Amino acid sequence: MAQKQPEGGLHDAKSRQRKDQTSFSGFFVIGAVIIAVLVGFVAGTRGTELLGLFGQNLGVQIETGQLDTSSLQEVYRKLNAKFDGKLDQDKLIQYANRGMVQAAGDDYTQYFSAKEAQELRDDLSGNIGGGIGAELGKRNDRVTVIRPLVDSPAARAGVQAGDAILAVNDKAADKQSVDEVVKQIRGEIGTTVKLTIERDGETKEISVTREKIVAPDVESKLVGDEKLGLITVSRFDKDTGSKVRSAAEDMKKRGVSGVILDLRGNGGGFLDAGVDVAGVWLNNKVVVSERRGGKVVEELRSGKDAILDGVPTVVLINAGSASASEIVAGALSDHGAATLIGEKSFGKGSVQELIDLTNGDSLKVTVARWYTPNGKNITKDGIAPNQKVDLTKEDFNAGRDPQLDAAIGHLVK
Repeated sequence: MAQKQPEGGLHDAKSRQRKDQTSFSGFFVIGAVIIAVLVGFVAGTRGTELLGLFGQNLGVQIETGQLDTSSLQEVYRKLNAKFDGKLDQDKLIQYANRGMVQAAGDDYTQYFSAKEAQELRDDLSGNIGGGIGAELGKRNDRVTVIRPLVDSPAARAGVQAGDAILAVNDKAADKQSVDEVVKQIRGEIGTTVKLTIERDGETKEISVTREKIVAPDVESKLVGDEKLGLITVSRFDKDTGSKVRSAAEDMKKRGVSGVILDLRGNGGGFLDAGVDVAGVWLNNKVVVSERRGGKVVEELRSGKDAILDGVPTVVLINAGSASASEIVAGALSDHGAATLIGEKSFGKGSVQELIDLTNGDSLKVTVARWYTPNGKNITKDGIAPNQKVDLTKEDFNAGRDPQLDAAIGHLVK
């Protein structure tokens, strides 16, 4: 039941560190010893600058630099002396850190408390804690069940797609947003939530026991008189690529004539997962390149086992398709492996890395900009579909999906 906001193409810091490990030749070891001697000889106030210089020349990122925090200390001393109340030093430090990171001026470079960082990780993995397992949205200005997840507590309790939620635990939902209703429905695992719903003009009360819910990242089925395969990817988790590949293998066995990859509303996730998904269609092709300071630092290619290579494919995108979704859509489009249908994507062309800090908090920092195989960075511009098809509020309220219909029509004509 999570509503995802556009999130970043994330590098896993630990896996990135493993990738950056290299073998050292004898000459390199000798060079490293010389560097160490030099640094030791002139160590002192210029030590970090030297490390940064040598590290940059060797292609290694070194943590260097110092801030003049004298003004910060002055503010604290005066605040502490004059403030009529008790100051929480941990909170002061956290807010100072948060403000410094915000001053970088990048929307995707953020400081997270330990709790916020865990919530981000849970969001990326689809672990929403205690819930009922139902996707909610607004239809006809009412919070409505879009669908209950398969074998979820909601489905077992009798909740159905199209049920309008009138109240949660007797608290009226008519003036609340979807997020507000979701927060009331979630709770401790094993507890019960009472939903008052309206179905076909009749009011019902349904009690649902909350369970641990992990929202699926990949779902698949046959559509178009079972001649086409539909793979829906809601986020890019660490094993999303293997799940998409498994779904594709099943569809290949069933002899589908085409495949639809639905990335609508998918705000991204792990960059490597996007590369893995693109590799289901692309054989040893460039999927995305990363640039730092305008220079290419890494070029990520697909594998050599593209089981859907040559299979007619449509990728559905909209304004909620961001980051890793745009990487996949851009790569398949640039290589001519798919037709894009829907609306222009979100436009997030940067890569973030989540870094754990010694105080338990975390830093999400933009480490590079990514470019499509044809060399385009889509920041703010997004990716335009080959065939623009809108999904209006009226369509949504009526349960219509003209974008999916257009994809089916494109593949069966």
